[in-house]
Amino acid sequence: MKKIPMRTCVVTGEKLEKRDLIRVVRTPENNVIIDSTGKANGRGAYLKKELSVIDKAEKSKILNKKLEIEVDASIYEELRSMI
Repeated sequence: MKKIPMRTCVVTGEKLEKRDLIRVVRTPENNVIIDSTGKANGRGAYLKKELSVIDKAEKSKILNKKLEIEVDASIYEELRSMI
């Protein structure tokens, strides 16, 4: 049986399968990107694929804390459009 990668959503704290989450990454060049492949280099944080979770992440600025960099509002808009 193949092992299913599990990751934790930084907002809800739920452990979910990697494919049910969106990865946001701070690259070594200090850019913030949305990682659709799940393999980009850098510090990553996972968000559940729900609009309420994205809204909560933006209000609480949890990505700023987890990625240790200021996350631009355009990233949140891009996340919303993906869902």
